[in-house]
Amino acid sequence: MNSPPNPFPTDQYIDLLAHKYGGQALACSNDFFASKDNLLLPEAPVFIEDKYTVNGKWMDGWESRRRRGPGHDWCVLRLGLAGVIHAVNVDTTHFRGNAPDTVSLQACRSDNDPDEATSWQEILAQTNIEANRENILPVNSDQSWTHLRLHIYPDGGVARLRVYGDVSVDWASVLPGELIDLASCRYGGRAIACSDMFFGSMHNLLSPGRGTNMGDGWETRRRRGPGHDWVVIKLGTLGKVQRVEIDTCHFKGNYPDRFSLEGVRTPSPNLPSTDLQWTPLLPATKLSADRIHRFQTQILNTARVFSHVRLNNFPDGGISRLRILGYPAFAENPDSHKPL
Repeated sequence: MNSPPNPFPTDQYIDLLAHKYGGQALACSNDFFASKDNLLLPEAPVFIEDKYTVNGKWMDGWESRRRRGPGHDWCVLRLGLAGVIHAVNVDTTHFRGNAPDTVSLQACRSDNDPDEATSWQEILAQTNIEANRENILPVNSDQSWTHLRLHIYPDGGVARLRVYGDVSVDWASVLPGELIDLASCRYGGRAIACSDMFFGSMHNLLSPGRGTNMGDGWETRRRRGPGHDWVVIKLGTLGKVQRVEIDTCHFKGNYPDRFSLEGVRTPSPNLPSTDLQWTPLLPATKLSADRIHRFQTQILNTARVFSHVRLNNFPDGGISRLRILGYPAFAENPDSHKPL
């Protein structure tokens, strides 16, 4: 059995299992003490000293009863976004004397939810984990998956499960000439770098729907010196930007004064080098509190093809959502559904 590995750059990848994308815990062998659904809760796990249920101590996670016979416990989950998995976080925070000793992971790809006839493939061999901590475990698989089966040995509790990877996009489902959100996680877009995200993660910008509260957005700390904040978004595919939506939902006394948008085309999937020439897409423009701002006729360089966009905040503050609507570059060739 392996020991827990070195830390993994989780900020560079999407949590394919996240509930906001449609992830769900489907079935488990047992969740006597705490529900399997807690594995997908977005917030960090908490511990409440004097909270109990009719079955025993309340725990913020999935916890099975103590096993007195052979076998082990398991949980089947549906990914919200099908994709290639690079690492998982088996978080046992607050599970001190009741965490599993080891875990393993199987996966399958199916249009339907698994049943007894499903063929599973092991993507993480049985591995030691530690109690009361995040256990970041790399996954060595280049296939795309839709479902997971987490095995815990022999029983116990896991607070959260995060599944980090790249989205597998069915580009054949995009119609020629269809306007899509090029930055959407559904199409493989992701935030890859920012100047600061002290109060709210840059990944919230691309989440579906509107923000649920001020914490469900990208928010930087108050800037006390020169400069401004920024975030770089890798588009899901090369595309031509036609419309932009900036939503400051819930940001009332802390939204940016202005913003601007720039684009660049580069073969590098990660943070573009500092010597690249960014092309203006929207000049510095005033923002208002707690509203959706839509820009179409103001977009510059709509004929240019971009791979990344950079959102600049002047000087700092919070934005809930960013939508980059445009046409995939391959839309000009209806016979090909592959990104350039």
